[in-house]
Amino acid sequence: MAIDRLAVVEAQMLIRRPVPEVFEAFINPHITTRFWFTKSSGQLEPGKKVRWDWEMFGVGDTLTVKEIQENRRILIEWDGDATTVEWNFEPRGEDSTLVRISTWGFRGDDSEVLAQSIDSKGGYTMVLAGLKAWLEYGVELNLVRDQFPDGCLK
Repeated sequence: MAIDRLAVVEAQMLIRRPVPEVFEAFINPHITTRFWFTKSSGQLEPGKKVRWDWEMFGVGDTLTVKEIQENRRILIEWDGDATTVEWNFEPRGEDSTLVRISTWGFRGDDSEVLAQSIDSKGGYTMVLAGLKAWLEYGVELNLVRDQFPDGCLK
């Protein structure tokens, strides 16, 4: 059975903070480095190329910001694998936000697309869990760092 290469992988999490605060956490690297990557070349802005690094693993990638709708949506494309990632921010009352992260554009044969899809789902779910802990409780869980304590698997 062939895998639908246009399939979208999604991860989502309710964050008990207002939309502007949750949105800012992904735009502003001073916040994002508390729960995801360790270094950034700058804030996300439409049309801008930004480098994100995970220094503990010696890896990084550049992304291109395709679109930003303030407090609603972020759309980027990773340079390394040309996948597209979309964040949507949906208010749930005045003090909560449902964040949905969708990824598509995986390339390769069926087994490669499946592996990339699983990795994407797990990775973005972990990022959302780290975001939740940071914004709701002020706790850095080090989820990304601790997933591979012996170094990043390739």
